[in-house]
Amino acid sequence: MVDNICIFEDVNYSRLLPLVYFRPVYELRCGILTLREKISKQYPELPVSLHCRSYLKSLVEQQNPNLKVNAFSGKSCLFINGRIIADDILKAKISLEEENKVYFKGDSCIAAKVSGSKLDIIEHLLSCLFSLSSFDGFEKEEIDANIVDYPWNLVNANGGQIVSDFKILTKDLKGDKVKGKIYEGAYLLNRDNIYIGDGSKIKPGAVLDAESGPIYIGNNVEVYPNSTIEGPVFIGDDSKIKVGAKIYEDTSIGPVCKIGGEVEASIIHSHSNKQHDGFLGHSYLGMWVNLGADTNNSDLKNNYSNVKVTINNEQIDSGSMFVGLTIGDHSKSGINTMFNTGTVVGVFSNIYGAGFPSKYIPSFSWGGSESLMTYNIEKSIEVAKRVMNRRKIEMTEIDKELLKKVFDLTKEERIKKGMSE
Repeated sequence: MVDNICIFEDVNYSRLLPLVYFRPVYELRCGILTLREKISKQYPELPVSLHCRSYLKSLVEQQNPNLKVNAFSGKSCLFINGRIIADDILKAKISLEEENKVYFKGDSCIAAKVSGSKLDIIEHLLSCLFSLSSFDGFEKEEIDANIVDYPWNLVNANGGQIVSDFKILTKDLKGDKVKGKIYEGAYLLNRDNIYIGDGSKIKPGAVLDAESGPIYIGNNVEVYPNSTIEGPVFIGDDSKIKVGAKIYEDTSIGPVCKIGGEVEASIIHSHSNKQHDGFLGHSYLGMWVNLGADTNNSDLKNNYSNVKVTINNEQIDSGSMFVGLTIGDHSKSGINTMFNTGTVVGVFSNIYGAGFPSKYIPSFSWGGSESLMTYNIEKSIEVAKRVMNRRKIEMTEIDKELLKKVFDLTKEERIKKGMSE
């Protein structure tokens, strides 16, 4: 059997940049839960340890003071790739009985059951990123698994994951799942398929339509008058859906967000704002993002062909006709900003001005379609502190040092764009 599980990062984490500069891959959201939470739900009886890139270790320890980070205990451990979208089907394919066996798909290790002397070998690799070769000498079995390679994989899976997460989170609830206040004049369609948490308010004229999929609303959420939400949709704790907002299917809005305008098939991680009119579709927004009034993105090419996206300076065919905007933590757009299909914006970037900016904008950029310059690191820290303080979150020294580290890690991106430091 297994003493514990270790959720790990592997060498292919970089395919999910810029979303993972400030977090391990398993902290990304898909549906209602993060990838890490989905794994933990599958193995609730087992203690969890976490593995991450070395520069993230202090942050992960700060956020998880009761968990082992880049360490584990026990005589037998199940290592699980943090890019996995875990479910019952995957769990059934992974044996907890067989010793020293690795499960893989393509070039990715999905999971590995490790014990005995092999565990000592793996322990020495915890300061590195895992790869399939880390488990050389193990019995191997190829299995089908839902593994996240690129940001659009999360977005494309989001609707189905809202449905499955809703079932997991509400399966033990008896009777009406609506706990918050529903004002007269608000409409809940297919109420049995709607969860509304404590302290939440659904104001007059709002329509929650769960006839095509569930709607899960956390605690202390305000849905303002005349807004429409069509499931499957998730809205996290303490978020606000502004007057007249149109939230369409397959959308996840994390905690502490303010959202208005039109949103479709997108993931907004947490602590981000899109308060005003404008369209956001098939996109993933990181944390502390702010989109200015009438910011719009395209998620479909005029010729209906697959969207190509630049990841790590390489153009990738997404295999999908719908790909919108991927934008990293602490980035912002000015009013009337337009983003083309498949645009990627790095962390700590400020984008504004007329016309479409480049489809790939490096981290710590300032400017738009006409020119880009480097966003000063000290000013970046100062503004981030101010933004976080508004949400009563203090920037720690660990946060500050991590920010400086990511600035250094992304220097090459800016140099290739001809931006001076």
